[in-house]
Formats: sequence, structure tokens, C-alpha cells
Amino acid sequence: MKIRIKNGRVIDPASQFDARQDVYISDGKIIAIGEQLEGFDADKTIDATGLIVSPGLIDLSVRVREPGQEHTATILTETKAAAAGGITTVCVPPDTAPVIDNPTVVELIDDRAKKSGRSMVLTMGAMTQNLGSELLAEMARLKAAGCVGISNGLSPIKNSVIMQRAMSYAATLDMTVFITASDPWLQSQGCVHEGAVSSRLGLGGIAESAETIAVSRDLILIEQTGVRAHFHNLSTGKAVKLIREAQNRGLPVTADVSAHHLHLSEHDLGNYDALSHVLPPFRSIRDREQLQQGVRDGVISAISSHHQPLDKDDKLGPFAETKPGISGLETLLPLTMKLVEDDEVNLHTALAALTCNPADILGINSGQLKVGAVADICLIDPDSEYECQPLNFVSAGKNSPFEGWLFNHQVSHTLFHGRLVHERD
Repeated sequence: MKIRIKNGRVIDPASQFDARQDVYISDGKIIAIGEQLEGFDADKTIDATGLIVSPGLIDLSVRVREPGQEHTATILTETKAAAAGGITTVCVPPDTAPVIDNPTVVELIDDRAKKSGRSMVLTMGAMTQNLGSELLAEMARLKAAGCVGISNGLSPIKNSVIMQRAMSYAATLDMTVFITASDPWLQSQGCVHEGAVSSRLGLGGIAESAETIAVSRDLILIEQTGVRAHFHNLSTGKAVKLIREAQNRGLPVTADVSAHHLHLSEHDLGNYDALSHVLPPFRSIRDREQLQQGVRDGVISAISSHHQPLDKDDKLGPFAETKPGISGLETLLPLTMKLVEDDEVNLHTALAALTCNPADILGINSGQLKVGAVADICLIDPDSEYECQPLNFVSAGKNSPFEGWLFNHQVSHTLFHGRLVHERD
């Protein structure tokens, strides 16, 4: 199909290109940007006047609940939600059921993603067998099957010897290790940030040291093994400082933060609002400011949804007994753009954190608007104020604390491999 996107503000953060241009697409690829191609007869023309034409977004952590929890969500429902959020590539952590510790599970996910056809679904291989933190998974087979990295999901590896061996193995395979840093003993003590709010609510607190101790240990092992590593979902200012110092020493480390941690703090727990129950927990206002500074500085180079769709019942009951997690695919873009509106981050930095930077972290040829690139494109309307209504999410998960928030920057169209997979009503 031949598509012309006309009169849009084309922004490619990878090349710092920013101009009002037309984009021409044929056979799933961008064939020209600029003046009318001679002899080009578009099957469809999209008038992008007043819109931003951006590379499709890339999300580093999306739980699609399939295989294993199809009663909660599926690859089909969540890739539809991704398309609605302008996301054309999602990366699935290994903690599915069964775990992504063998090529068969990778093939299953690939097959169902192709049948959905709405976004690229990449997989993380398990670092240890069944995420049990004891026996190393067959990383070489997982890489051969197409896994873009290895991770132990939300199951921290307590034994430093096992972690060291896993990193060494990954280094020999030139695979990136993706780490959610948490000390299991300290984290198990609570469900919210340890501070004045946890004391007032009478809820068990999780100290910032639960993150910083784990980050410190893993940085030492990264330096020793030489492995390339990425830290998922930082939540504390001290962890940002540790990553900054490691990067300044030349260690091959990157980091991301969730969009919701850039906006909410421990003070947003309200009256035991379980929709704000996440791990790692929302920290202090100072931590939130330091996370934003980390994005501005480039220490944190990617912003992710850390999407976790949950059943309604999972958020009912006493706060500490509810399941942590937020349905974030459809709020990733507007929350990130809200930072731009609030002058916390500039537009190019924000879009880079959603496109070319996560592509670089994953080592994939994506996240750019250039001639010859695959036509994964997101069209954004920056002047379309709307109210966030989680019940209207395309995602099967409606668990979001952002109900009633006013957003701009709504996705009007999403193209995946040159096909229109979402169009705003």
C-alpha cells in the first residue's frame, strides 16, 4: 500500500531532523521525505496538518499476560492497546507462564504476535531456568531464537555467584542483561516507600536502600564481567547518582524509568488507593525530581510504560494485599509529553526517550524516520485535550491511577510496517 502523510511536523530525534515535510511510504518502508515524488500515486493520503509525525514508540517492558494469564489479557488485546498508544514495538519480560527460558515459548509468542499484526513483539530470555535463580538458562539457544536480551524479570537473583556467572555467560554471547534492581530481603518488608507517608498510613515501608544496595552490587559485577547492562524502572535519586557515576567511569550501562514514576510520589497514595500500588513504590518528591533530572541529563535514556494489566479484583482489598502494577500503554505518550508541557524535558529529549534510545538499548534497527527505514510511525495531535478514562482503555487492564487527568498529545494514527493499525475516531 502506498501512503502519503502530508503537511506534518516530521521529528526524527535520532538525526535531530525537525521540519514540516511530507512522508512517502511504499511496501512498508519510507521511500522519501520532502517534495512530491514524481509518479507516486498514493492509495491513501493522511492530512497531518497540525500533527507531529514521530517514529513509532518503543516500550522496553510490557507484560501481555500471554501465555499463562489469558483471562487477564492477551497479545491481541495488548498489541491493540499499544497501537492506540502509538507504540509499534513492545518488549516482553520473561516472567510469562511458562517462563521464556526455551525457544518453544519464544516461537509461541512470535506466532501469536504475527497473527495480531499490530506491533513488533520482542522477547527477553530468562537469565535462570524457570526464573529460579539457581541454574543458568540456555542463553545461546534463546539468542538464536530471537531474544533481544536476558532478564530475571521481577525475581531478584540473591546469590551473587549466580549473578556473576550469568553476566559472564551473557558477555560471551554479546547479550544485554536487563536488571530490575531490588534487595529481596529489604523489599519484602513493605509495600510503599519508607517514610512519613508509610508511617502515617501504617503500611510497611520499603527503604531506598532496597534499590541502591542491589544497584551497587550489580554495578560491581558489571565492571568485573564487562557485560552490557540495562537497569529497569529506577525509582530513587541515589540510584540515578550511582548509574551516572558508572557511566562516567565508562561502564556499558543504561537505565529507564516508568512514566508514572516521573509524575507520582508517595503523597499520591491518598486514602490507601490500591491503583497507586506499584513496585518499586512511588518515592519521595525529591526522588521524583531527581528522576526527572536523570532524564534531562541523559543518565536515564528511556521512558517505559512497565505495563501490567490486572483484573479488577486484583486491586480490591487491603492495600498491602493487592497486586502491584499499572496499565500504562495508553498513558505512556501523554505522561511523557506532559513533562514537555511542564518544561521539565524538551520535546526532542522526550521523543528520543520513547523511540531511538530504547532502540539503541535493544540493538534493533528501528525508532527512526529516514529513507529506507521501516514505516513504523506515530502521528500525534498536540492540541487535543482529553480526559483520561481508564474504563475506555483498549487494554484489557483498566488499572490506572490517572483517571480524570487532563492530557494533550493524543495519538491520531499509528502505522506499523506501513499499515494503518490505529486511527482515532
